[in-house]
Amino acid sequence: MTQWHHEDDVCWIADCEVCNIPMVVWRQHGTEPPDADVDHMMRELTRVADVVFEGQEWSIDRNMRQIPDHFHAHARDKNWYFRRFNR
Repeated sequence: MTQWHHEDDVCWIADCEVCNIPMVVWRQHGTEPPDADVDHMMRELTRVADVVFEGQEWSIDRNMRQIPDHFHAHARDKNWYFRRFNR
């Protein structure tokens, strides 16, 4: 089971099963959410990532690689790739 961080009517945030980092997923299907929903999701992802990464440097990656037809974004710290392949 993956770690869940947030859930509301717009989105949910949990640790990505592939990357093991926080990922926000839009509850609606599609790739182009309204600006208000994007702003909300980025704000919530930022809040969660600030707690998870405890002051470490991180950034938002909106490239939808694994699921290109459903909006989602990852909060990536500098070491995510190393942790992914060494767990």
